[in-house]
Amino acid sequence: PQPPPPSARHPTPEEIERLTVDEDLSDIERAVYLLSAGQDVQGTSVIANLPFLMRQNPTETLRRVLPKVREALHVAGVEMQLTAAVSFLTILQDESVSIHSYTHSFLQVILLHLEHRDTGVSNAWLETLLSVIEVLPKETLRHEILNPLVSKAQLSQTVQSRLVSCKILGKLTNKFDAHTIKREILPLVKSLCQDVEYEVRSCMCRQLENIAQGIGTELTKSVVLPELIELSRDEGSSVRLAAFETLVNLLDIFDTDDRSQTILPLVKSFCEKSFKADESILISLSFHLGKLCHGLYGIFTPDQHLRFLEFYKKLCTLGLQQENGHNENQIPPQILEQEKKYISVRKNCAYNFPAMIVFVDPKNFHMELYSTFFCLCHDPEVPVRYTIAICFYEVSKLLNSGVYLIHKELITLLQDESLEVLDALIDHLPEILELMSTGGESSVQENKLSSLPDLIPALTAAEQRAAASLKWRTHEKLLQKYACLPHVISSDQIYYRFLQRMFTIMMTNNVLPVQKAASRTLCIFLRYNRKQEQRHEVIQKLIEQLGQGKSYWNRLRFLDTCEFIIEIFSKSFFCKYFFLPAIELTHDPVANVRMKLCYLLPKVKSTLKIPADKHLLQQLEMCVRKLLCQEKDKDVLAIVKRVSITLFQKKFYEKDLLDQEKEREELLLLEMEQLEKEKQQNDGRPMSDKVFEKKRRDTKTPTQSLPKNIPISVPGPSSVTPSTSKEIKKSKLIRSQSFNNQAFHAKYGNLEKCASKSSTAGYTPVSGLGKTSVLSLTDDSFRTRNASSVPPSFSPNTPLPSTSRGTGNSVDPKSSGSKDTQPRKATLKSRKSNP
Repeated sequence: PQPPPPSARHPTPEEIERLTVDEDLSDIERAVYLLSAGQDVQGTSVIANLPFLMRQNPTETLRRVLPKVREALHVAGVEMQLTAAVSFLTILQDESVSIHSYTHSFLQVILLHLEHRDTGVSNAWLETLLSVIEVLPKETLRHEILNPLVSKAQLSQTVQSRLVSCKILGKLTNKFDAHTIKREILPLVKSLCQDVEYEVRSCMCRQLENIAQGIGTELTKSVVLPELIELSRDEGSSVRLAAFETLVNLLDIFDTDDRSQTILPLVKSFCEKSFKADESILISLSFHLGKLCHGLYGIFTPDQHLRFLEFYKKLCTLGLQQENGHNENQIPPQILEQEKKYISVRKNCAYNFPAMIVFVDPKNFHMELYSTFFCLCHDPEVPVRYTIAICFYEVSKLLNSGVYLIHKELITLLQDESLEVLDALIDHLPEILELMSTGGESSVQENKLSSLPDLIPALTAAEQRAAASLKWRTHEKLLQKYACLPHVISSDQIYYRFLQRMFTIMMTNNVLPVQKAASRTLCIFLRYNRKQEQRHEVIQKLIEQLGQGKSYWNRLRFLDTCEFIIEIFSKSFFCKYFFLPAIELTHDPVANVRMKLCYLLPKVKSTLKIPADKHLLQQLEMCVRKLLCQEKDKDVLAIVKRVSITLFQKKFYEKDLLDQEKEREELLLLEMEQLEKEKQQNDGRPMSDKVFEKKRRDTKTPTQSLPKNIPISVPGPSSVTPSTSKEIKKSKLIRSQSFNNQAFHAKYGNLEKCASKSSTAGYTPVSGLGKTSVLSLTDDSFRTRNASSVPPSFSPNTPLPSTSRGTGNSVDPKSSGSKDTQPRKATLKSRKSNP
């Protein structure tokens, strides 16, 4: 039998003895020993550890270790050379020694290995040298680098030496004055631009951009531009490509005359010859089209403008005419390679599409570019559609009031079979939908999305497609972006088409970040729902199906939802509906649920307003004391002890302006709904969502400009008398509509800041819903019904259990953590709101 490979066998005692090092040696002594007598792998390890030794003991490292490193590098292999280049660069960046010491100790080693026979090693040392050049003083640069460069750049030297010289020259131009550059550097640059090897000419050509920025406009026009013109006619295609890309990058330096008389003819010639040349030139040309459009804008004649536009359109469909439906296995490899380059060209065209809209003027989009945009959105290749999806938001902004022209393309990309395309599109989905809904106008009379009936089916289908895939991050991102929907579609559409789906995801999805994203989006949907009966139904489902659910996993998600409620809603809202159901989980049979609640308790306490919520504070403290006395799980007990320190502290409750703003918004939603009902009764017909959206958007009063007579402390029902005039009600309705719009108009940005800005506040509580009693939820799903028909369980006289401003006692839940147990039930005694 054959012996096992070296990697699979155990080391022999001799090998172990040879690789063993005395443990009593210091770091410096060990490094010297390993570099002198150790194996290559040990020497490489010492060199990799060189930055640490320099930080620990720079003097001894330079005196004893560095000479050994120099000796080792003379015969070192590729791995040790690469490690040394990285370590030398790290020492420079760490500033372990002064620049003078670094130059004296390390610079010569770097220069010595610049022309290593291995290209990778040579490039690694070159990268280190280019970084060193940035910090070296001028005199050192002149004597140690510039002067030797004169001989290194000669034709008698190797190609590798001349390539290195090109890159060093590009870096040196920013370190010397114009006179020195003109006298000592530019002659070398000209010589290398005319080198006999096309690789050297191409490399030097790509450094001309850095050189132009260092020598100024005048020298660029007199020295660099003639060289670029000559190189653009070079016999080597890579040289011509380098000259073209450098010209494009330097367009801003040249004046109008140079652009129109010199550069434009070169660009025109380059475009005409590109289809006959290598496809790599087309790839570069298509990538730089945006810069060309910007740099040459206003110089084209109408005929040249049209020709350039037609050239772009031709590139957008390059390769599509050759589709023949053959199996890829039957296509020759060279054809497949060509098709890949064509795909890159079309991808670059998609990348530059926003620049082309500016080039033709957005007013001419429909006539000039819509058909091209359509082709890019329907391109058979995913990279092209992915790129146009990334650019979709920029295109929407540029079209402004003409954004309606690309409604169908938005639906197409939402329905794309590739999740990569969908992922790219949803990055700016809220901004895109806002532009679509307003038509690009700051003040509109109606929601423009009402004319796009396919939007909601496309959004729901996109979410289901993401849910069915394994790409949960895309699904999570999509659910997060759906939080913008209250700003662009009606409350009823969200309720019937999206809310139940959020519940389903929270209950059934197996990915925690996805469940949390669905929970937060559901809370935002609830926050801007305009119908009280729908809000009550959602709250009931949250409490019964999550907070009192069979599975401990659902009860954990209920606590996540409570955290979002605290962040998004006012403190009064949380205390009214979620305070008692949350603290009841201190009796949960599963330790993980109790532990999560304990972490949440400080936030729960922060929602209380003292003295109005003193009875709730007492219940909270009672639950915490019970946990301290009876908790058997050591981890839960440790957390309770830690949080109880802050929970039992007497805290000064400051006014929380942000929370007052949230409470004011919630009050105005209630007022708005009540006034709408009165209006429907008076007029004898309901107000449609479309009419409401129109009215809501007619008023653009920002949140800060609400009338100052709106009370921060909300009075009870007794303070609202039937004798209120119609004028006051009308002003409230307008104010409510305006507030509902403006509260969300900042793209739900305020919600992101709620958690960080919230602080406890004291104010008079809301007491507008009267008595409360226990309500049993028997249905497990949302029921479709007309807006005018209210089920008996949601009659105005039967509100949800309220925990705010009342005296409530909770019974210990008797459910277990098993999924097979009965749902948890909480009995809340009937109580009356305390004004």
